[in-house]
Amino acid sequence: MTADASISSSQTFAQAWDAPQQSALDQAEIARLTDDIIAALKTVHDPEIPVDVYELGLIYKVDLSDDRDVAIEMTLTAPGCPVAGEMPGWIEDAVGKVEGVRSARAELVFEPPWDPSKMSDEAKLALNMF
Repeated sequence: MTADASISSSQTFAQAWDAPQQSALDQAEIARLTDDIIAALKTVHDPEIPVDVYELGLIYKVDLSDDRDVAIEMTLTAPGCPVAGEMPGWIEDAVGKVEGVRSARAELVFEPPWDPSKMSDEAKLALNMF
């Protein structure tokens, strides 16, 4: 048996392979960063709508890496939005200022398309949509 075969067939290897992966960040730090990232996202507003992008439901996904890089998938209320070229930068700037975040990258996606059902109750209330 080769050295590689003995390693991959060992009980220790099998247990390590099946074990859940642990993050380099502890849960308290992940919770703090999550809260701070959401607070940062709430500082960015669509200039045509008096509600922040988070409550509007424009943020589809936020991934935080172990290296503290943040990847954001976001959309717009309409593909022809006049600030389409600027809003991802506003998101990156806001999230990039969060203490402990190394970098932030926002990507525009249009699937699924945005619709008013993605708005929070807070946004609907602000826009008198109840």
